Amino acid sequence: MGEAGSWAQLLAREHRGAVAVLAGGTLMFAIDTYVTASLLPSAVAEIGGQAFYAWPTTLFLLAAVVASSLTSRVLATVSPGRAYLVALAVFAVGALVDAVAPSMAVLLLGRVVQGAGGGLLAGMGYALIRIALPRTLWTRGSAVIAAMWGVALIVGPGLGGLLAEVGLWRWAFGALVVGSLAIGALVPAALHRARARTAPGPFPVGSVLLVGAAAAVLSVAGLAADVLAAGLGLLVAAVLLVGFVLHERRASAAVLPRATFRPGSPLRWIYGLSAVLVGVSGLEAFVPLVGQQVAGLAPVAAGFLGVALGAGWVLGEMVSASARRPRPRVLVGPALLAGGTVLVAVTLLTVDGPVAVVLWAVGLVVGGLGIGIAWPHLAAAAIGGAEPEADPGDRDEGEADKASAAVTTVQMLAVSVGTALGGAGLALGGADPLASGRWLFATFAVVAVLGALTARPASRGVGR
Repeated sequence: MGEAGSWAQLLAREHRGAVAVLAGGTLMFAIDTYVTASLLPSAVAEIGGQAFYAWPTTLFLLAAVVASSLTSRVLATVSPGRAYLVALAVFAVGALVDAVAPSMAVLLLGRVVQGAGGGLLAGMGYALIRIALPRTLWTRGSAVIAAMWGVALIVGPGLGGLLAEVGLWRWAFGALVVGSLAIGALVPAALHRARARTAPGPFPVGSVLLVGAAAAVLSVAGLAADVLAAGLGLLVAAVLLVGFVLHERRASAAVLPRATFRPGSPLRWIYGLSAVLVGVSGLEAFVPLVGQQVAGLAPVAAGFLGVALGAGWVLGEMVSASARRPRPRVLVGPALLAGGTVLVAVTLLTVDGPVAVVLWAVGLVVGGLGIGIAWPHLAAAAIGGAEPEADPGDRDEGEADKASAAVTTVQMLAVSVGTALGGAGLALGGADPLASGRWLFATFAVVAVLGALTARPASRGVGR
């Protein structure tokens, strides 16, 4: 990756506007991803639609995955500034529909629109780093954008819960509208220099259908209360994802860059490890539930416990992005994530009382640090992963756009997989909250350990 730039360079006048816009758009989407779950009970109580409780999350994630997979084509068709404004507008319209929804049907329509706009925002966040920033700032730019997910893990559930508790759940969506308008006002000045150098290729219809179907199945499986239903959903989704990979290997119109399947390329390992890091972070959505049911914590205390991983993530991002030797961070980060999740899983088996809660918090913070330490270097490596090693200047800009946008597509699929795994883990415990908690963290601990074993081949693509 070469010599890394400094934070001062990233925040210099010529770059700060673009960084603020890209980070802000990602934050809007990330907060929306986490805020909705905490306010849905209040929304359903007011507008009805209990039978469709899972659909706002399912349709949102489905639309986001499909839209993020089309980022490279959008940037090849429309200028970056205009594309970002369109994505913000679509997202804001969806949030406005949700804010005034009189029924579940209207809320679902808004969620689809929000997901489409948000998926494009998140996808362009990484793709435009490559276009709007010099190569020396890719790692720090990736750290800032990825840190928005950690911030959202902290802010989203609390914001939704607070507004829902005082009967103002609609204002959560209203705040997203206001935020989108504020970011949109900055776009013309911030991204006027950004220029994509690609031409639109054939539409990847087969890949989009397969990845969309997998996202839909995973979203439903993650919300299934029955272990057999969740397991079947995971199996069907795995088959669809295998079909997606096989299709991508031979398709001329693809979502992933060709370098992903090049012999000896570390890009597949980079995407895979990235998916593990984000997927395991999905356990945080279940922490407040375990804290209340197993440890008897009050909702507020359980909520603070729930943001421990996100806090570690943000801290790890800020510290690690300054590293001049990224490879050790990619090796250490997954090991910390594995160690943290294993600590929580073992604690659930052997310790109870206040000591257990303290150990849970320590394990979650350590796990979050692991994600934050490794993520910015993996994202930066993926952004440049489509470039031939022999001649980095001889690159296909369309393939580079795919490599960048695929970071978000993989991220969205990983969120869906993490949710599905969490639902299956809870279901394995049946009606016993302690057993459910043990299965939940044991499942994520196994995934984290397996991910740590892939760190070495992934690290080969991030430099020394």
